[in-house]
Amino acid sequence: MAELLRLLLNVSEKAANVARVCRQEAPLFELLVQEKKGDDKNKKFVQDFKTLADVVIQEMIRHDVGVVFPELKDFIQGEESNKFENGLGESVTVTVCAREQETAALLATVLDEDQTAAALLAKAIHQDLQLRDVAAEGLQQIPLSPADMGIWIDPIDGTSQYIEGKEEVVLDGGFCSSGLPCALVLIGVYLRATGEPVMGVINQPFHHRDETGHGWKGQHFWGVSHGGLSACSVPRPEHQLSDSEGGACLSAVLSSSEKPAVKEALAPLCPGKSLMYASGAGYKILCVILGLADVYVLSEGSTYKWDSCAPHALLRALGGGVVELRTRPPGGDKSQVEVPRGAELTYHKPNTGSRGADRWANQGGLVAYLDPKVLSRVLEQLTGKI
Repeated sequence: MAELLRLLLNVSEKAANVARVCRQEAPLFELLVQEKKGDDKNKKFVQDFKTLADVVIQEMIRHDVGVVFPELKDFIQGEESNKFENGLGESVTVTVCAREQETAALLATVLDEDQTAAALLAKAIHQDLQLRDVAAEGLQQIPLSPADMGIWIDPIDGTSQYIEGKEEVVLDGGFCSSGLPCALVLIGVYLRATGEPVMGVINQPFHHRDETGHGWKGQHFWGVSHGGLSACSVPRPEHQLSDSEGGACLSAVLSSSEKPAVKEALAPLCPGKSLMYASGAGYKILCVILGLADVYVLSEGSTYKWDSCAPHALLRALGGGVVELRTRPPGGDKSQVEVPRGAELTYHKPNTGSRGADRWANQGGLVAYLDPKVLSRVLEQLTGKI
């Protein structure tokens, strides 16, 4: 499984490169957007878009992982349908072919026979990118078998931010409320038997401008957590609540559309500017991973397994996790808080009686945290108020 981690890092960088290529030319980008309809539509947004970039990235990851680990091929799921409608109204199933020229020919049918654009995308898809990560390369033994795993892909989490393309200024400390930095590639690995998230890779394609000022550079993060192994590319933030800090102020990141009752309930814990707002579910969980916020709270069932699986694995590697919002606060000794058994989100079972994307929604809302004592305080504060 160490080999799988290194493969996922490489394909995440290929995915980030595809995302950047698709934004380089405005006429090309205009061809890459169509509105989701029916069961695939995220009801949180008035307009929810998918792009060819999403589909291409998803299918590229599925193809590349399936070639190396054929036992995983039938257990790789993603956010997007791989059917795309071209300008002639023809439905085209997007796949990655064995040869670059074949992939270019297929993409040309989607891009209304724009051979130049199709060739550019096919080149990015078939490019052999190697993402060097010394720490990941140092992991020799990960006690997991690919035959026991499943994978969730969110090819571009924060699609609306990716489409809008604002270049927001990143504030001191690295926090960004909206814009391209909030668009992430998320690849999460889970145990098929239990749904436990065990490995995650996050790639942020648009972290900062390159030396020329015209292109973009990204950054990546990874984590592994299973049995006695916990490893992460992100060091755990130094500050943790001590027993004497039970009344310490917290910082929370929310969606700007969060319910007023949630904002009001958290306000006493998060005074001043400690209640922050950002776009993208994956990015908000990344803020917790990086220590930019103590907790992320969402009261709606508007996130999905592909949004949370990868960052959840990183949080677990750091001693945190993601639970349903309706989880009861743990009791007992406050200095030895344990998260209630079964409270953590799992990733292997669809929601009974739901259709389309809602089959994989995190219906109970969620709380992402690093410190169990923070989780306890937040759950206590919200109990009976929402």
